[in-house]
Amino acid sequence: MNYKILLELAIILFSTKLFGLILRKCGLPQVVGALLAGILIGPSLLGWVTPSDALKVLAELGVIMIMFTAGLETDLKELKSTGPSALFVAALGVIVPLGGGFLIAAAFHGGFKGMDQTALLKNLMIGVVMTATSVSITVETLREMGKLKTRAGTTILSAAIIDDVIGVIILSVVIGFKNTDVSAWIVILKTVAFFVLAIGVGIGLHYLFKYMARKSPNRRRIPIFALTICLLYAYCGEQFFGVADITGAYLAGIVFSGIKASDYIDKKVDTNAYMIFAPVFFASIGIKASFEGFDSGILIFALVFVVVAILTKFAGCYSASRLLGTDRANSAVIGLGMIARGEVALIVMQRGVDAQLIPANYMIMAVLLVVTSSLLAPILLRATYRYIDKHHSYHLPV
Repeated sequence: MNYKILLELAIILFSTKLFGLILRKCGLPQVVGALLAGILIGPSLLGWVTPSDALKVLAELGVIMIMFTAGLETDLKELKSTGPSALFVAALGVIVPLGGGFLIAAAFHGGFKGMDQTALLKNLMIGVVMTATSVSITVETLREMGKLKTRAGTTILSAAIIDDVIGVIILSVVIGFKNTDVSAWIVILKTVAFFVLAIGVGIGLHYLFKYMARKSPNRRRIPIFALTICLLYAYCGEQFFGVADITGAYLAGIVFSGIKASDYIDKKVDTNAYMIFAPVFFASIGIKASFEGFDSGILIFALVFVVVAILTKFAGCYSASRLLGTDRANSAVIGLGMIARGEVALIVMQRGVDAQLIPANYMIMAVLLVVTSSLLAPILLRATYRYIDKHHSYHLPV
Protein backbone atom coordinates (compact mmCIF):
# COMPACT_ATOMS: atom_id res chain seq x y z
CA MET A 1 0.00 0.00 0.00
CA ASN A 2 1.15 3.52 -0.80
CA TYR A 3 0.72 5.31 2.54
CA LYS A 4 1.01 8.71 0.88
CA ILE A 5 -2.74 8.50 0.30
CA LEU A 6 -3.29 8.91 4.07
CA LEU A 7 -1.35 12.19 4.07
CA GLU A 8 -3.20 13.39 0.98
CA LEU A 9 -6.58 12.58 2.53
CA ALA A 10 -5.61 14.51 5.66
CA ILE A 11 -4.63 17.52 3.55
CA ILE A 12 -7.84 17.30 1.49
CA LEU A 13 -10.18 17.01 4.48
CA PHE A 14 -8.51 19.84 6.41
CA SER A 15 -8.19 22.25 3.48
CA THR A 16 -11.71 21.67 2.11
CA LYS A 17 -13.27 22.27 5.51
CA LEU A 18 -11.15 25.34 6.22
CA PHE A 19 -11.89 26.93 2.86
CA GLY A 20 -15.54 25.88 3.13
CA LEU A 21 -15.92 27.72 6.42
CA ILE A 22 -14.21 30.82 5.03
CA LEU A 23 -16.45 30.86 1.95
CA ARG A 24 -19.57 30.32 4.06
CA LYS A 25 -18.63 33.44 6.06
CA CYS A 26 -18.55 35.27 2.73
CA GLY A 27 -22.08 34.06 1.89
CA LEU A 28 -20.98 31.48 -0.69
CA PRO A 29 -21.60 27.71 -0.75
CA GLN A 30 -18.98 25.61 1.05
CA VAL A 31 -18.59 23.55 -2.11
CA VAL A 32 -16.86 26.54 -3.72
CA GLY A 33 -14.34 26.46 -0.89
CA ALA A 34 -13.69 22.75 -1.53
CA LEU A 35 -13.05 23.51 -5.20
CA LEU A 36 -10.64 26.34 -4.41
CA ALA A 37 -8.87 24.14 -1.87
CA GLY A 38 -8.41 21.46 -4.54
CA ILE A 39 -6.89 23.98 -6.95
CA LEU A 40 -4.53 25.27 -4.24
CA ILE A 41 -3.22 21.87 -3.06
CA GLY A 42 -3.24 20.32 -6.55
CA PRO A 43 -0.49 20.22 -9.21
CA SER A 44 -1.55 23.61 -10.63
CA LEU A 45 -0.27 25.46 -7.53
CA LEU A 46 1.28 23.85 -4.41
CA GLY A 47 1.42 20.27 -5.70
CA TRP A 48 0.77 18.68 -2.29
CA VAL A 49 -1.80 16.28 -3.76
CA THR A 50 -1.66 14.65 -7.19
CA PRO A 51 -4.41 12.72 -9.03
CA SER A 52 -4.21 8.97 -8.34
CA ASP A 53 -6.32 5.87 -8.86
CA ALA A 54 -7.15 5.75 -5.14
CA LEU A 55 -8.42 9.34 -5.15
CA LYS A 56 -10.37 8.66 -8.34
CA VAL A 57 -12.21 5.74 -6.68
CA LEU A 58 -13.01 7.79 -3.56
CA ALA A 59 -14.19 10.70 -5.70
CA GLU A 60 -16.42 8.40 -7.77
CA LEU A 61 -18.03 7.05 -4.60
CA GLY A 62 -18.47 10.64 -3.46
CA VAL A 63 -20.42 11.73 -6.52
CA ILE A 64 -22.56 8.58 -6.39
CA MET A 65 -23.42 9.27 -2.74
CA ILE A 66 -24.20 12.92 -3.48
CA MET A 67 -26.65 11.97 -6.22
CA PHE A 68 -28.16 9.20 -4.08
CA THR A 69 -28.89 11.64 -1.24
CA ALA A 70 -30.28 14.13 -3.78
CA GLY A 71 -32.73 11.44 -4.88
CA LEU A 72 -33.58 10.61 -1.27
CA GLU A 73 -34.41 14.26 -0.59
CA THR A 74 -36.76 14.46 -3.58
CA ASP A 75 -40.26 15.15 -2.27
CA LEU A 76 -42.58 13.24 -4.62
CA LYS A 77 -45.70 14.54 -2.85
CA GLU A 78 -44.60 18.11 -3.44
CA LEU A 79 -43.93 17.29 -7.06
CA LYS A 80 -47.48 15.98 -7.40
CA SER A 81 -48.96 19.05 -5.69
CA THR A 82 -47.37 21.51 -8.11
CA GLY A 83 -48.00 19.15 -11.02
CA PRO A 84 -47.83 20.30 -14.63
CA SER A 85 -46.90 23.90 -13.80
CA ALA A 86 -43.56 22.92 -12.23
CA LEU A 87 -42.92 20.50 -15.09
CA PHE A 88 -43.50 23.25 -17.65
CA VAL A 89 -41.22 25.68 -15.78
CA ALA A 90 -38.54 22.99 -15.50
CA ALA A 91 -38.86 22.01 -19.17
CA LEU A 92 -38.33 25.55 -20.47
CA GLY A 93 -35.68 26.03 -17.78
CA VAL A 94 -33.77 23.18 -19.43
CA ILE A 95 -34.54 23.74 -23.13
CA VAL A 96 -33.59 27.43 -23.26
CA PRO A 97 -30.19 27.10 -21.48
CA LEU A 98 -29.45 23.91 -23.45
CA GLY A 99 -30.05 25.79 -26.70
CA GLY A 100 -28.15 28.86 -25.51
CA GLY A 101 -25.15 26.82 -24.43
CA PHE A 102 -25.10 24.92 -27.70
CA LEU A 103 -25.23 28.12 -29.75
CA ILE A 104 -22.40 29.93 -27.97
CA ALA A 105 -20.26 26.76 -27.95
CA ALA A 106 -20.79 26.37 -31.70
CA ALA A 107 -19.98 30.05 -32.25
CA PHE A 108 -16.70 29.77 -30.29
CA HIS A 109 -15.75 26.41 -31.81
CA GLY A 110 -15.80 27.16 -35.51
CA GLY A 111 -19.47 27.69 -36.28
CA PHE A 112 -22.00 25.29 -37.75
CA LYS A 113 -20.28 24.55 -41.06
CA GLY A 114 -18.81 21.08 -41.22
CA MET A 115 -19.89 20.20 -37.67
CA ASP A 116 -19.44 16.44 -37.22
CA GLN A 117 -21.01 14.25 -34.51
CA THR A 118 -18.10 14.73 -32.11
CA ALA A 119 -18.26 18.53 -32.41
CA LEU A 120 -22.05 18.41 -32.07
CA LEU A 121 -21.81 16.43 -28.81
CA LYS A 122 -19.09 18.71 -27.43
CA ASN A 123 -21.23 21.78 -28.09
CA LEU A 124 -24.31 20.08 -26.64
CA MET A 125 -22.34 19.18 -23.51
CA ILE A 126 -21.76 22.88 -22.81
CA GLY A 127 -25.52 23.35 -22.97
CA VAL A 128 -26.10 20.38 -20.64
CA VAL A 129 -23.88 22.02 -17.99
CA MET A 130 -26.13 25.11 -18.17
CA THR A 131 -29.31 23.10 -17.50
CA ALA A 132 -28.45 22.24 -13.87
CA THR A 133 -30.12 24.12 -11.01
CA SER A 134 -29.19 24.22 -7.33
CA VAL A 135 -31.68 25.95 -5.05
CA SER A 136 -30.06 25.46 -1.64
CA ILE A 137 -29.13 29.17 -1.47
CA THR A 138 -32.50 30.19 -2.92
CA VAL A 139 -34.33 28.06 -0.35
CA GLU A 140 -32.37 29.64 2.51
CA THR A 141 -33.07 33.14 1.16
CA LEU A 142 -36.81 32.48 0.77
CA ARG A 143 -36.96 30.89 4.22
CA GLU A 144 -35.32 33.95 5.82
CA MET A 145 -37.91 36.21 4.13
CA GLY A 146 -40.83 33.90 5.03
CA LYS A 147 -41.61 33.30 1.34
CA LEU A 148 -40.71 29.61 1.04
CA LYS A 149 -44.31 28.38 1.31
CA THR A 150 -45.71 30.73 -1.32
CA ARG A 151 -46.74 29.31 -4.69
CA ALA A 152 -43.57 30.81 -6.20
CA GLY A 153 -41.39 29.13 -3.56
CA THR A 154 -43.07 25.76 -3.99
CA THR A 155 -42.81 26.01 -7.78
CA ILE A 156 -39.07 26.77 -7.54
CA LEU A 157 -38.47 23.74 -5.31
CA SER A 158 -40.40 21.33 -7.51
CA ALA A 159 -39.13 22.72 -10.80
CA ALA A 160 -35.51 22.47 -9.60
CA ILE A 161 -35.98 18.76 -8.83
CA ILE A 162 -37.57 18.05 -12.22
CA ASP A 163 -34.93 20.26 -13.86
CA ASP A 164 -32.10 18.08 -12.53
CA VAL A 165 -33.88 14.85 -13.49
CA ILE A 166 -34.24 16.08 -17.09
CA GLY A 167 -30.65 17.33 -17.09
CA VAL A 168 -29.28 14.00 -15.86
CA ILE A 169 -31.27 12.13 -18.53
CA ILE A 170 -29.91 14.43 -21.27
CA LEU A 171 -26.40 13.94 -19.87
CA SER A 172 -26.77 10.16 -20.13
CA VAL A 173 -28.02 10.38 -23.72
CA VAL A 174 -25.24 12.77 -24.83
CA ILE A 175 -22.52 10.61 -23.28
CA GLY A 176 -24.19 7.52 -24.77
CA PHE A 177 -23.95 9.05 -28.25
CA LYS A 178 -20.18 9.49 -27.82
CA ASN A 179 -19.70 5.89 -29.00
CA THR A 180 -19.95 6.51 -32.74
CA ASP A 181 -20.06 2.75 -33.44
CA VAL A 182 -23.51 2.49 -31.86
CA SER A 183 -26.71 3.57 -33.63
CA ALA A 184 -28.55 6.59 -32.20
CA TRP A 185 -31.69 4.49 -31.86
CA ILE A 186 -29.79 1.89 -29.83
CA VAL A 187 -28.61 4.59 -27.42
CA ILE A 188 -32.16 5.91 -26.97
CA LEU A 189 -33.67 2.42 -26.60
CA LYS A 190 -31.05 1.40 -24.02
CA THR A 191 -31.66 4.60 -22.05
CA VAL A 192 -35.44 4.08 -22.10
CA ALA A 193 -35.00 0.40 -21.20
CA PHE A 194 -32.88 1.33 -18.19
CA PHE A 195 -35.46 3.80 -16.89
CA VAL A 196 -38.33 1.34 -17.40
CA LEU A 197 -36.42 -1.46 -15.67
CA ALA A 198 -35.11 0.78 -12.88
CA ILE A 199 -38.58 2.17 -12.14
CA GLY A 200 -40.23 -1.26 -12.37
CA VAL A 201 -37.73 -2.89 -10.01
CA GLY A 202 -37.79 0.27 -7.89
CA ILE A 203 -41.52 -0.01 -7.21
CA GLY A 204 -40.99 -3.50 -5.79
CA LEU A 205 -37.99 -2.34 -3.75
CA HIS A 206 -39.96 0.65 -2.47
CA TYR A 207 -42.64 -1.58 -0.93
CA LEU A 208 -40.08 -4.10 0.33
CA PHE A 209 -38.18 -1.39 2.20
CA LYS A 210 -41.42 0.10 3.52
CA TYR A 211 -42.15 -3.30 5.04
CA MET A 212 -38.60 -3.59 6.43
CA ALA A 213 -38.78 -0.08 7.92
CA ARG A 214 -42.07 -0.92 9.61
CA LYS A 215 -40.74 -4.21 11.04
CA SER A 216 -37.25 -2.97 11.97
CA PRO A 217 -37.30 0.83 12.25
CA ASN A 218 -33.99 2.70 12.44
CA ARG A 219 -31.83 -0.40 12.07
CA ARG A 220 -28.48 0.06 10.37
CA ARG A 221 -29.22 -2.79 7.99
CA ILE A 222 -31.73 -0.56 6.16
CA PRO A 223 -29.28 2.18 5.03
CA ILE A 224 -26.65 -0.52 4.28
CA PHE A 225 -29.08 -2.40 2.01
CA ALA A 226 -30.27 0.88 0.46
CA LEU A 227 -26.69 1.91 -0.36
CA THR A 228 -26.18 -1.57 -1.84
CA ILE A 229 -29.11 -0.94 -4.19
CA CYS A 230 -27.67 2.47 -5.06
CA LEU A 231 -24.33 0.94 -6.08
CA LEU A 232 -26.07 -1.78 -8.09
CA TYR A 233 -28.21 0.78 -9.93
CA ALA A 234 -25.10 2.85 -10.68
CA TYR A 235 -23.16 -0.21 -11.87
CA CYS A 236 -25.94 -1.66 -14.03
CA GLY A 237 -26.72 1.70 -15.60
CA GLU A 238 -23.11 2.30 -16.64
CA GLN A 239 -22.14 -1.30 -17.47
CA PHE A 240 -25.18 -2.68 -19.30
CA PHE A 241 -27.14 0.33 -20.56
CA GLY A 242 -24.51 3.02 -21.18
CA VAL A 243 -26.35 5.32 -18.77
CA ALA A 244 -24.26 7.52 -16.44
CA ASP A 245 -23.71 5.93 -13.04
CA ILE A 246 -24.95 9.11 -11.34
CA THR A 247 -28.31 8.62 -13.09
CA GLY A 248 -28.61 5.17 -11.54
CA ALA A 249 -27.66 6.53 -8.11
CA TYR A 250 -30.21 9.34 -8.41
CA LEU A 251 -32.98 6.95 -9.40
CA ALA A 252 -32.08 4.65 -6.50
CA GLY A 253 -32.48 7.60 -4.14
CA ILE A 254 -35.92 8.39 -5.58
CA VAL A 255 -36.94 4.73 -5.01
CA PHE A 256 -36.46 5.19 -1.26
CA SER A 257 -37.57 8.83 -1.03
CA GLY A 258 -41.15 8.18 0.04
CA ILE A 259 -40.66 5.53 2.71
CA LYS A 260 -40.73 6.13 6.46
CA ALA A 261 -37.02 5.35 6.82
CA SER A 262 -35.87 7.74 4.06
CA ASP A 263 -34.71 10.38 6.56
CA TYR A 264 -32.78 7.74 8.50
CA ILE A 265 -31.15 6.41 5.30
CA ASP A 266 -30.35 9.96 4.20
CA LYS A 267 -28.78 10.81 7.56
CA LYS A 268 -26.54 7.73 7.59
CA VAL A 269 -25.43 8.01 3.95
CA ASP A 270 -24.99 11.79 4.13
CA THR A 271 -22.78 11.46 7.24
CA ASN A 272 -20.40 9.16 5.40
CA ALA A 273 -20.46 11.30 2.28
CA TYR A 274 -19.91 14.52 4.24
CA MET A 275 -17.04 13.09 6.28
CA ILE A 276 -14.82 11.89 3.45
CA PHE A 277 -16.26 11.02 0.04
CA ALA A 278 -17.91 14.33 -0.96
CA PRO A 279 -14.92 16.50 0.08
CA VAL A 280 -12.62 14.23 -1.92
CA PHE A 281 -14.89 14.51 -4.97
CA PHE A 282 -15.11 18.30 -4.95
CA ALA A 283 -11.42 18.70 -4.12
CA SER A 284 -10.56 16.27 -6.94
CA ILE A 285 -12.23 18.62 -9.43
CA GLY A 286 -9.85 21.37 -8.35
CA ILE A 287 -6.88 18.98 -8.17
CA LYS A 288 -7.48 17.86 -11.74
CA ALA A 289 -8.14 21.40 -12.97
CA SER A 290 -5.62 22.33 -15.60
CA PHE A 291 -4.55 25.86 -16.49
CA GLU A 292 -2.45 24.58 -19.35
CA GLY A 293 -3.54 26.28 -22.54
CA PHE A 294 -5.72 28.75 -20.58
CA ASP A 295 -5.68 31.98 -22.58
CA SER A 296 -7.72 35.11 -23.22
CA GLY A 297 -9.97 33.19 -25.64
CA ILE A 298 -11.02 30.71 -22.96
CA LEU A 299 -11.48 33.55 -20.46
CA ILE A 300 -13.82 35.39 -22.84
CA PHE A 301 -15.71 32.16 -23.52
CA ALA A 302 -16.00 31.56 -19.76
CA LEU A 303 -17.46 35.03 -19.18
CA VAL A 304 -19.93 34.64 -22.06
CA PHE A 305 -20.81 31.16 -20.74
CA VAL A 306 -21.69 32.54 -17.29
CA VAL A 307 -23.78 35.43 -18.66
CA VAL A 308 -25.69 33.19 -21.10
CA ALA A 309 -26.21 30.48 -18.45
CA ILE A 310 -27.82 32.97 -16.06
CA LEU A 311 -29.89 34.85 -18.65
CA THR A 312 -31.23 31.74 -20.42
CA LYS A 313 -32.23 30.05 -17.16
CA PHE A 314 -34.06 33.19 -16.06
CA ALA A 315 -35.66 33.67 -19.49
CA GLY A 316 -36.86 30.07 -19.73
CA CYS A 317 -38.38 29.91 -16.25
CA TYR A 318 -39.82 33.46 -16.37
CA SER A 319 -41.46 32.82 -19.77
CA ALA A 320 -42.96 29.52 -18.59
CA SER A 321 -44.42 31.20 -15.51
CA ARG A 322 -45.92 34.01 -17.57
CA LEU A 323 -47.46 31.52 -20.01
CA LEU A 324 -49.06 29.78 -17.01
CA GLY A 325 -50.73 33.06 -16.01
CA THR A 326 -48.44 34.08 -13.15
CA ASP A 327 -48.00 37.85 -12.71
CA ARG A 328 -44.72 39.50 -13.72
CA ALA A 329 -43.36 39.98 -10.21
CA ASN A 330 -43.85 36.36 -9.12
CA SER A 331 -42.63 35.11 -12.50
CA ALA A 332 -39.45 37.11 -11.89
CA VAL A 333 -39.11 35.48 -8.45
CA ILE A 334 -39.37 32.01 -10.04
CA GLY A 335 -36.88 32.91 -12.77
CA LEU A 336 -34.36 34.39 -10.33
CA GLY A 337 -34.82 31.51 -7.89
CA MET A 338 -33.76 29.05 -10.59
CA ILE A 339 -30.54 30.77 -11.73
CA ALA A 340 -28.35 29.45 -8.89
CA ARG A 341 -26.01 26.59 -9.80
CA GLY A 342 -24.17 24.25 -7.47
CA GLU A 343 -22.85 20.74 -7.18
CA VAL A 344 -24.90 19.29 -10.08
CA ALA A 345 -23.35 21.75 -12.57
CA LEU A 346 -19.91 20.74 -11.31
CA ILE A 347 -20.77 17.05 -11.56
CA VAL A 348 -22.05 17.43 -15.12
CA MET A 349 -18.97 19.42 -16.14
CA GLN A 350 -16.70 16.79 -14.60
CA ARG A 351 -18.59 14.04 -16.45
CA GLY A 352 -18.04 15.97 -19.67
CA VAL A 353 -14.30 16.18 -18.93
CA ASP A 354 -14.13 12.46 -18.08
CA ALA A 355 -15.91 11.62 -21.35
CA GLN A 356 -13.40 13.85 -23.22
CA LEU A 357 -16.24 16.01 -24.51
CA ILE A 358 -15.02 19.07 -22.58
CA PRO A 359 -11.37 20.17 -22.14
CA ALA A 360 -10.09 20.04 -18.55
CA ASN A 361 -9.26 23.76 -18.55
CA TYR A 362 -12.97 24.53 -19.08
CA MET A 363 -13.67 23.46 -15.48
CA ILE A 364 -13.01 27.05 -14.42
CA MET A 365 -16.21 27.97 -16.28
CA ALA A 366 -18.34 25.81 -13.98
CA VAL A 367 -16.60 27.23 -10.89
CA LEU A 368 -17.17 30.79 -12.13
CA LEU A 369 -20.84 30.01 -12.84
CA VAL A 370 -21.40 28.54 -9.36
CA VAL A 371 -19.76 31.53 -7.63
CA THR A 372 -21.51 34.22 -9.74
CA SER A 373 -24.99 32.68 -9.67
CA SER A 374 -24.73 31.92 -5.94
CA LEU A 375 -23.98 35.58 -5.25
CA LEU A 376 -26.60 36.99 -7.64
CA ALA A 377 -29.60 34.80 -6.73
CA PRO A 378 -30.14 35.99 -3.11
CA ILE A 379 -29.33 39.64 -3.93
CA LEU A 380 -31.80 39.80 -6.83
CA LEU A 381 -34.49 37.83 -4.96
CA ARG A 382 -34.40 40.23 -2.01
CA ALA A 383 -34.56 43.22 -4.36
CA THR A 384 -37.52 41.73 -6.23
CA TYR A 385 -39.46 41.02 -3.03
CA ARG A 386 -38.79 44.55 -1.80
CA TYR A 387 -40.33 45.78 -5.05
CA ILE A 388 -43.31 43.42 -4.63
CA ASP A 389 -43.93 44.52 -1.04
CA LYS A 390 -43.59 48.21 -1.96
CA HIS A 391 -46.08 47.97 -4.81
CA HIS A 392 -48.40 45.50 -3.01
CA SER A 393 -48.23 43.00 -5.87
CA TYR A 394 -50.52 40.04 -5.63
CA HIS A 395 -48.95 36.97 -4.02
CA LEU A 396 -50.29 33.69 -5.30
CA PRO A 397 -51.31 31.41 -2.37
CA VAL A 398 -50.00 27.88 -1.85
